[in-house]
Amino acid sequence: MSGNRTSHIRITSHPGTGATNRFPIVWDAPTARERGPVVATANAGSDRNAIGAHGGAYSVYRALAVASGAMDPVVRPELHNTHPVVPVGPHPQWSEPGKIVSLDPWGARIVEDFATEIAEGVDIRPTIAVTKARITLPEIAEAIRAGRLKPDGKVLHETGDVAVTKAAIDPVWHLPGVAARFGVEEQQLRRILFEQTGGMYPELVTRPDIQVFLPPIGGITLYIFGDPTKLGDRAVPLTCRVHDECNGSDVFGSDICTCRPYLIHGIEEATRQAQDGGTGLIVYNRKEGRALGEVTKFLVYNARKRQPGGDQAATYFERTECVAGVQDARFQQLMPDIIHWLGIRRIDRFVSMSNMKYDALVSGGVEIGERVPIPDELVPEDASVEMEAKKAAGYFTPEGAPTAEELKKTVGRDLKEF
Repeated sequence: MSGNRTSHIRITSHPGTGATNRFPIVWDAPTARERGPVVATANAGSDRNAIGAHGGAYSVYRALAVASGAMDPVVRPELHNTHPVVPVGPHPQWSEPGKIVSLDPWGARIVEDFATEIAEGVDIRPTIAVTKARITLPEIAEAIRAGRLKPDGKVLHETGDVAVTKAAIDPVWHLPGVAARFGVEEQQLRRILFEQTGGMYPELVTRPDIQVFLPPIGGITLYIFGDPTKLGDRAVPLTCRVHDECNGSDVFGSDICTCRPYLIHGIEEATRQAQDGGTGLIVYNRKEGRALGEVTKFLVYNARKRQPGGDQAATYFERTECVAGVQDARFQQLMPDIIHWLGIRRIDRFVSMSNMKYDALVSGGVEIGERVPIPDELVPEDASVEMEAKKAAGYFTPEGAPTAEELKKTVGRDLKEF
């Protein structure tokens, strides 16, 4: 049966065998064809020019489907009519050196840009999909009842549905660019990625000639309010929230943090901006538990609540570091890439007071006007510890984070600036 067919990946050996890949990748090239397609399927044979696999973490589920015989390992997707519902780019940032290093800017256009190769049988797959939808949230209905939002029949409907364009983006890392963004040598980054994934991808250390890596991590989802083609137009006001995943709050309404309230506030502000003739954007990053995962997050919850004196702002970050070894693994160095992909150079209203996010965007060349904090009335009572700790750490200080000495006086411990 077809499910028992196997494929062979032959890119683990060292380079220098004399074979030349017919699809070399020139990362910052100005066109898709000059850049070259990203080919990372297991059945791509000698055309394969990237480490890892399409689908990120879902590649493991695909493996189970193949192992169980439910899926043909060499099946190829039929991509007819899957192209984006609205065009995105190309924008100048796509070929500006160093602007985009963690996603493939051409990843939504492969049916258009590489139609000839796909017709010839080359297994090239999209890493970005763009579609339209409506989102329905009880808080938006409440905002309508309270008079904060008024249906206009275009962006916001009488039913409370909000019309959006949404995009899903899988990570595609250009390893030299990622290394430069973090200020480390590429060889060191490759070695540590290899070691910390248990040797899952030997090509990281054996194939320095292959510079593109599809990591087994979650991607990004965008929700665009208003005309998506206006996102890069500086004359059109943009309200944006960059939000990192928090399943417990975002989905299930846990009140120990402000994640869902702040997300909903961002959606309300983005909706209002679109109704006023501007655009709104929600960037949703799959970085659960500060990119430490839910298991670690729940362990930290227990450690915080069981310490002498109970949950306290003074030890909020310390307890995370004690359990996880780091206060926050999200960092934000790669986050601006999605803003550059959309062609955005200015965010008029940034619905976040995280200095890490703000600093990453500004250092990446994105102008930010107003920084919009979460209203006090939206902060759940049980989340007050989180808010106090973050305020002490400078999260909500538009002028920048306090010094380490100021943190020590305020929080009662010596912290590094973050």
